[in-house]
Amino acid sequence: MATKRRRGDTWHYTVKRAGLLPKPLYLSFDDEAEGDEYVRRVEALLDRGVVPEEFGAKREVQKSLRDGIRRYLAAQHVAADDRKLLAIVGNRLPRELALAELTFAWATSWVSGLKREQNLAPSTIRKHVGALARALDWLAGHGDVPFNPLRSLAKGYATYTPEDVAAVATVEGRAKQDSERDRRLEEGEEKAIRAILGGAKPEGRQRALELHHAPALRLLFDMALESAMRLREMYTLSVGQIDRKRRTIFLDKTKNGDKRQVPITSVLDALLETYLEGKGAGELVFPWWDGDVDRKVLERTTSRLSRQFARIFDAAGSGDLHFHDLRHEATSRLYERTQLSDMEIAKITGHKTMAMLARYANLRGSNLAGRLW
Repeated sequence: MATKRRRGDTWHYTVKRAGLLPKPLYLSFDDEAEGDEYVRRVEALLDRGVVPEEFGAKREVQKSLRDGIRRYLAAQHVAADDRKLLAIVGNRLPRELALAELTFAWATSWVSGLKREQNLAPSTIRKHVGALARALDWLAGHGDVPFNPLRSLAKGYATYTPEDVAAVATVEGRAKQDSERDRRLEEGEEKAIRAILGGAKPEGRQRALELHHAPALRLLFDMALESAMRLREMYTLSVGQIDRKRRTIFLDKTKNGDKRQVPITSVLDALLETYLEGKGAGELVFPWWDGDVDRKVLERTTSRLSRQFARIFDAAGSGDLHFHDLRHEATSRLYERTQLSDMEIAKITGHKTMAMLARYANLRGSNLAGRLW
């Protein structure tokens, strides 16, 4: 708001706008009503980012990337992981970075900084870029940026070049590399894990693990192997999402923000028949989550279950196995035990692109050989 004061018979106004006006405007009027109206019109223009021509070149305030991200998050359903990543990206980029500055040169410079200054793993860089790229797609669609420069990055942009490696060496010593997990269940491991879940005493210990909700833990383990679902997708299930007649689990909102239908195998259907007996459609399938969708509540539940299974796997002699490895095992089995296409498997597992399933292609090498002349 402008300030005004009366000096003798004249009204004096001072208008300030940091970042828009290089210096305050000092205006004076003999008539107060005339002055109020003029200053009101000037401030209305300044509020829209327009400097009146009589006070300098007409221009618009540069919209910042931070403001753009805030509008995107407010207007769109954004996956929790993307929200977390965008908070990190927004905090690490300059506060006043304008959308008009987001050129291809900026994009390549930013990615270079993620490698040379932060030494992030290539997979982490791809996640940062992916989250911001989805925000910029929305902003481009609403006319805030002419194009999304992140979509022009060359394939392999997250991989460290020799120049990147040399730059990191001067600061931290060694550049990060992709470390994609390919851990599968080895011979005898599934049997050993089922034994622990069934109450068997671990080798070298005096007593069995104390497992609260043991039947639920067993079903969760089986569901992971039979469906390739993510941990959170499973423990947040309600009974009403499971249609045994159609042998389908309906996921309303997944990690990627999409709906998905997961077919139920005959093995899982038999287990669900027993486990769900007497449960109503509005009840939760598993006992560890109370329905609170707060991100921190979900993260704590995921962490607690991951630690519980880490204890179980360790007791079974598989200390390096993670619960998420079961999703990789289940996806591998879909390739090995079925003739489903990549697209059909992606619909089951929820992988966003076919590129994400490329690592499983070698599991069907023998099938390809059998189809040749």
